[in-house]
Order: sequence, then structure tokens, then C-alpha cells
Amino acid sequence: MPSSRGTRLASVAVALGVLTTACGLGGSTDSGNDTQAASKPGAELKGTVRFETLQLKPTFTKYIEGVIAAYEKKNPKVDVQWVDVPFEGAQEKMTANAVAGTMADVVNLNPQFAQALEAKGLFIDMDKAAKDVKADYVPGAWDAFTVPGKEGSFGIPWYLTSEVTMYNKDQFKKAGLDAEKPPATLDELLAAGEKLSKAGKGKSYGLHPALENRFIADLAKQGVPLLDESGKKWTFNTPEAAAYLGKLADAYKKGVFPKDSLTQNHSKATEAYQAGQIGVLPSGPNFLTIIKENAPKIAEATGVGPQITGTSGATNMSVMGLLVPKSSKNQAAAVSFATYMANAENQLAFSKIVTVLPSVSEALKDPYFTEAGDGSAEAQARKISAEQIAKGENLVPVQYDERVTKAVVAKVQLALQGKLAPQKALDQAVEAANQITG
Repeated sequence: MPSSRGTRLASVAVALGVLTTACGLGGSTDSGNDTQAASKPGAELKGTVRFETLQLKPTFTKYIEGVIAAYEKKNPKVDVQWVDVPFEGAQEKMTANAVAGTMADVVNLNPQFAQALEAKGLFIDMDKAAKDVKADYVPGAWDAFTVPGKEGSFGIPWYLTSEVTMYNKDQFKKAGLDAEKPPATLDELLAAGEKLSKAGKGKSYGLHPALENRFIADLAKQGVPLLDESGKKWTFNTPEAAAYLGKLADAYKKGVFPKDSLTQNHSKATEAYQAGQIGVLPSGPNFLTIIKENAPKIAEATGVGPQITGTSGATNMSVMGLLVPKSSKNQAAAVSFATYMANAENQLAFSKIVTVLPSVSEALKDPYFTEAGDGSAEAQARKISAEQIAKGENLVPVQYDERVTKAVVAKVQLALQGKLAPQKALDQAVEAANQITG
């Protein structure tokens, strides 16, 4: 049975990656509330603030309640009421609340899920409401909550992860690869994967494609323009993208990926790595502890390296944030509480409970992130990941929701199986994506 720490890590990992489905709201519910009102100088903070999170109870109850108590001590006329909702049904609940105008005063969402609501004008502009703290945050994290074609940013970044490269040193040695030099680029990854698969002789493979999680981000890392300047039209069917898809198809044909992996997600990739069935796992540092608890022998053989990049050199990050709906009757206190929850001190404390990164630049300067600590894989990964954040971006567009992901991945799968030529697969994927978001 997984330990409580493993549960903590899994819970946060799901929070960062699962809720990416767009919501089908009708017309705009922009209430026209003055977002400047949330930050009027001298305004007394009082009243109730309802704070809604995604499946953080009971794992993080002590931490969250501690932050709330400290905030209420500083602001005795504010009563923060914490509501935690399970992942299952969260989208439907949030959509229903948005339509009814009954969302909590502060909501915890990732950019992909939040964008469908913000596109309707439901959240206040933090560029205005929290302008005094904007400079404190990692620019790429703050920008993750922007919407193409709309001014401002609608969320305060809370916690982040930045992928690192985990690899099985024993399998690298068996394949004749340098066990101290993991692949650094997508081309090196595929080349190493081929050697690992040949050495595995059908018992283990190079890597797992995890198409739902990786494909579109990997195109962005190679400088492929995913959207046009308006942010409304998908454009990733370029010759460069087709060439990369061709490489993936060739890798699948050569047995670099397990045969049944094309329809599997990141969780299956993690399971495969823990079982010694693949040699490389690009993933968040938080998964190292999960691997250590579930597969200690694999963890002992695991090395870590920087995030695999493409020609652009860009690194991806995943972001969770705190947003304040315009429907809130207590915007001033809501913004005040959100910025307090996500300040440097509180984020650093949270990062030491679960392996995530703070979005406040100052917190990233703490020795906990700048030094390798005990030299363990976890400490090395934490340091590497933190170094990447400074130049990290949320490379996956907020419009790349669950509907678009399914449509695109379906075409990519056909290309890998040799049933569609790479260029044709991408042409059809772009056409399907534009029909969904257009």
C-alpha cells in the first residue's frame, strides 16, 4: 500500500495534470464587476472568503488550516471557509456554479481548465487586482493564466512542477550507453531508446510515448507554432512537425515503445518504469519518491538529468493557480487571501511537504532548491527542476483541452501505426482541432 507521502505526491500530480477539459458554458457571464475594487488602498478587509481546492483533504489539511489560521490572525475580521472537492465531478460542479454565479471566492485551478471559464470573462484581472505582487512571481508561471486575445492575467500562480529526465542506469550500461550522461534532446532520446530496446530483447523497451501528455509539448520545444497569432487557429501541421512524427513512427516500428503503449497515458508510463519495462521516464521530480516507495530497486538504479528539450531549448512547466471570480461579493479579501496563500514563505513551506516548486522567485533562492542536499536523486532533481523554472514556460496552450487532445492523439496514433502518413495525420489533426475550438 502506498505511504502517506506517496499519496501526497500523487494527489498533487493529478491536480497539475488531470483537469484540462473545457466547459461548455452558454453566453458570457461577465458581471462587469470593477476588478480594481479588489485592491483599493485603505479598504478594510472583512467578511467571509470561501476557498475551494481540488482534493487536498485530508492529506494537506494541517498545512492549509495552518495558513488559514495565520491569515485570520493578521486579518481578524475575515473568516476563511475552506471547501475541498474531489477530482471526480469537479468540472461539472465548477461549471454549474459558474452558470449560477455561486463559485467560491477563491478557486484552485490549472490554466487549461480555468481558460474555458475565463474566456467567458468570469475571473478578475490579477494584472490589476494584484499588480503589487506580480513582479514577485516567475514570469512564465504568471503568464500561464493569460488568454489569447484578452488583456491581463486571471490567476495567481500557486505551485509548479518542471519535468526532469529519470533513467535506469543499469539498463543504460547494458545497452552500452554512458550511465552518467542521460539524453538531453529529443533526437538523443529516440537514439538512446533504440539502443535500450535492442538490449532489452523484448523484455524492456527504451521509453513510453505518453502521447496525451507529451506530443504537443514536444512540438513546442522544437519551435513548431502551435497556434496563429490570434490564438484561435491551430497551425502545428508544419513540415518540421511531420518530420518529428515520422521519427516517432519509425521508433514505434523499431520497437522503441511497448506495443500497447500508444493508447496509454503518463500513469502507465510511470508504472512501466517502476516495473523495469522502460529505461527512460521524463516526469516531474515528485514521481521520484513514488518510485522509491513502490520500486526501491529501480529507484536505486535511477539517475536524473535536465528536462529533454528540442531545437528551441525551451523547458515546459505545469502550473496550478488561485483565481477570484467576478461573482465574488468579497473580492478585496479574496485577493488578499490568495496572495497570502501563494506568498514566498507559504509556498516554500508547502514545497517541503510535497515535491513541488514555488512560483515566487525569491522562494526558489532558498538552499533547499539551490543545493543538492544529501546528493540523493530526489535532491538532485529538485535542484535541476528549480534551475529550469527561471526560463520555463507553460508550453501547452490553454486551448489544448481534453477534446482537442483526444482528436489530435487519435490521428498521431494512426501515424505511429503506419495507417496515416505523418503529414496527412497532422493535417487531419489540425482540421479536427480547429473544428472543436473554432
